[in-house]
Amino acid sequence: MRVMVIGAGGFVGRQLTARLLQRGSLRGHSLDSLVLLDQVLEGLPQDHRVRHITGNIADPTVLRRALADGVDVVFHLVSIAAGAAERDYDFGQEVNLSASLELLNQLRNAARPPVFVYASSVAVYGAQLPPRMDEQLLPRPMLSYGTHKLMVETQLNDLARRGEVDGRALRLPGIVARPSGHTGLRSAFMSELMHALAEGKSYCCPVSAEATAWWMSARCCVDNLIHAAQFRDLGIQRVWQLPVLQLSIGQVIGALAKIFGENCHDLVDYEPDADLQALFGCFPPLRTPQARALGFRHDGSAQAMVRNALSLVPWRMRVAQECLS
Repeated sequence: MRVMVIGAGGFVGRQLTARLLQRGSLRGHSLDSLVLLDQVLEGLPQDHRVRHITGNIADPTVLRRALADGVDVVFHLVSIAAGAAERDYDFGQEVNLSASLELLNQLRNAARPPVFVYASSVAVYGAQLPPRMDEQLLPRPMLSYGTHKLMVETQLNDLARRGEVDGRALRLPGIVARPSGHTGLRSAFMSELMHALAEGKSYCCPVSAEATAWWMSARCCVDNLIHAAQFRDLGIQRVWQLPVLQLSIGQVIGALAKIFGENCHDLVDYEPDADLQALFGCFPPLRTPQARALGFRHDGSAQAMVRNALSLVPWRMRVAQECLS
């Protein structure tokens, strides 16, 4: 089994790479080769099964080199974040749309269509969401990032219909907890809040305590990506909205407080940004019965999401509480 992770140097890509190597198999076959493609691949596992290819996926020759020996499963995780893509339209279009379409074109193989797992986004729905929603809500993206994600979904569906690429797209929510630092993600505050309180630092939150968002840990995200690759004999359904935890900032702080101490509440001040709150503070409850029936899942609870996101195990949680008490 030859597997490729595009965006292996990124936040989710690193965890997916480690998990695949740990599993050692996919779709009932041993993992013989794992091709990792990104512009930077430092600090990734050294393993005889791993082949590193450093380059820009917007360069068709890089893609051809990566795919030269054939591939059975591709996880496509690369994208330019919404804020950065909005500021630089040409750059966002080149990576989020043109490179993804070129990749799909190079993967076309009617004799043996490769499995293609695409990290799409809840950004396809836009900002005007109903008070309650489910998987049937029609996409109405309001940013170029969401528009490009939807366009790639459409091409994925068409190539699946033609039997040339065995595509599957997952609409991902906010994935936490990303490393601190500039990411270009306007939703970065979701991760920054968690890191700050886990370290006992004060944090000025750019949305209100009542602001609600959709949350998922990177660990749970990787579970869902691998699960998507396992399906066989899919029908016309190729795009799924993942189950999510709809949580307010206050609920997340409450979960952090139960792990790291009640003083977490005192560490947070609020200076809501109206634009940010409109984008990331008004997410409604979301029903996903179709995705749940297929085995996709969320973290289960706010506390479980925090533990998964911060890679906490029980003994580390006890140490954290003792240090902060």
